[in-house]
Amino acid sequence: MRAFEHIPQIRRGFSSPYRIALPRTRTIARRALFPVVLCAGIAIPVLGFQILGLRIGLTDSACPPGIYRMVNRAPSRGDLVLACLPDAIARFGRARGYLLRGRGCGDGIEPVGKRLSALPGDSVEVMRDYIAVNGQRLQHSATLSRDSRGGSVRHVAWGRYTVQPGEVWLFGTKDARSWDSRYFGPVPASSVRAALEPVLTW
Repeated sequence: MRAFEHIPQIRRGFSSPYRIALPRTRTIARRALFPVVLCAGIAIPVLGFQILGLRIGLTDSACPPGIYRMVNRAPSRGDLVLACLPDAIARFGRARGYLLRGRGCGDGIEPVGKRLSALPGDSVEVMRDYIAVNGQRLQHSATLSRDSRGGSVRHVAWGRYTVQPGEVWLFGTKDARSWDSRYFGPVPASSVRAALEPVLTW
C-alpha cells in the first residue's frame, strides 16, 4: 500500500488541487462547447429547411403567415405554390417594394407564394371588381388602382382570357392586396417550383 501513499487522501476524497482543477475544467469545457452549440443552433434549422423543404411565409395575401413544406408532386389547380416570377416582373416588384431580396430565383429576388388558380384551357375574366376563373368568382379579387404606398398600379386589360399552353395564372385570394396575375398577367408554367402545404400557421 505504501506505493500509493503519494496520492493524497484517496479514501477521503480529492485533495484541494483536484477540487480546484475540476471546476476550472468545467469552465473551459463550457467555453469550448459554446461555439459548437451556437453553430449547431444555426446549422440545424438551416439544414432542416434545406433537407425538409420548409419555407417561412410572412405575408398573408395568399395564405396565412407560417411555415410551409414544399411537396414533391405536380401542383393542381387551387394549390398554394412557390413560384419564381419572370425576371422583368420580379425586378419591377422588387423596385416597387412588393418583393424582397431572397434566394432561389434569378437576380436574388425572393420567390412568391400564390394560388395556382388557372391552367391551360381555363377561362379567366379580369374585371375591376372581381376575377373569375371558369365562371367562378374568386374571393377578395377586386383590382386596386393604387398600392399601399399610394403609387399607381398597372394591371392587365379588362376582359376575358383563355389560358394558353405553357402558361398559368397566379392569384392571392386571401385579401385584395396581393400583387399577382391580375396586375402582371399570366406567367410561364415553368415559373412554378413546387406545391406548398402548411406545417404551422399563425
